[in-house]
Amino acid sequence: MTIQKFITYTPLDITGKVLDSSHELKLNVLENSGNYLIHRDILRHYASQKQGTLSTKTRSEVRGGGRKPWRQKGTGRARAGSNRSPLWKGGGVIFGPKPQIVNLKLNKKERRLALQTLLYNKKNNLLIIENLENEITTPKTKIFLKICQNCKINLTQKLLIIVSKKTIPLKLATQNIKNVELISASNLNTLSLLKAKQIIITPSAINDIKEIYCE
Repeated sequence: MTIQKFITYTPLDITGKVLDSSHELKLNVLENSGNYLIHRDILRHYASQKQGTLSTKTRSEVRGGGRKPWRQKGTGRARAGSNRSPLWKGGGVIFGPKPQIVNLKLNKKERRLALQTLLYNKKNNLLIIENLENEITTPKTKIFLKICQNCKINLTQKLLIIVSKKTIPLKLATQNIKNVELISASNLNTLSLLKAKQIIITPSAINDIKEIYCE
């Protein structure tokens, strides 16, 4: 059963000061079977990341083996028709992997519902920072670390930063930090949300989430 839930948030600035304005994010959330839907979406995400190029050669594909190694009878040895039999060293592989494409289908509405349910479940780990992508104008890691210190963010845990658009200074400022993942709102997925212990979102990214996933 789908029910509507609201997340009320008050943004901070980069100095850690609480701003006066407060906003609401309306989400459609699955009450009972949400975990099942999230699990299916994560399986779909993992399957889509597989290249599917693993391959082995069968006895017909291995080079050689055209001549019968020895005559059928009279030698005292076991009969053999090819030296590329799977029983022989250098022979083919029985039932080995072949290139394949694995597609796990999940409807668009189900994907959106799984994402909104997980976002609501992570509501206590959300932190809204006003205009983060535009405040960092120089690609310096120490600037971002200073912002994290001001906002009391623990960088020993997995941190997910959701922005409306990745800027080059912000991308370069965060790429050398071990537990930080930067993602745009249009590429948001359940796997990144599930792994994150802390989530930073900008108000512009929240507007994008409303337009893309909540309509």
